[in-house]
Amino acid sequence: MKTRDDIESYLLKMGVNHEELGGDIWRLRDGAMENLLISLAGPIVVFRLKIMDLPAAQREALLETLLRLNTTELFHCAFGLEGNAVVLTGALALENLDFNEFQAVIDEMGMVISKEYGVLAKFRAVA
Repeated sequence: MKTRDDIESYLLKMGVNHEELGGDIWRLRDGAMENLLISLAGPIVVFRLKIMDLPAAQREALLETLLRLNTTELFHCAFGLEGNAVVLTGALALENLDFNEFQAVIDEMGMVISKEYGVLAKFRAVA
């Protein structure tokens, strides 16, 4: 059975800047991944990254874009809404979590930010 110590060791192994916020929550402090939160929610490791505020205009077009990206570009995570924010989230079972799948979620989030920045930025400009 994996524990919070395994998550800490995975972060150290990856060499990413991070801080423990207390309890079972870590925040990455690494370039494009600034403010990626990783937390334990019972037997689940949750990854959450705020992408942008939900704009007042062109919401329908943005939501359609996010849904299309979910089905064509993402495997380990998905776009969603949390309050008035667009977030990128992922979840893995802690029980048999291995380093490769942990890193895959973080790498995919970083790839999405860099690859889809231009697509999502046009919606920020409208806000």
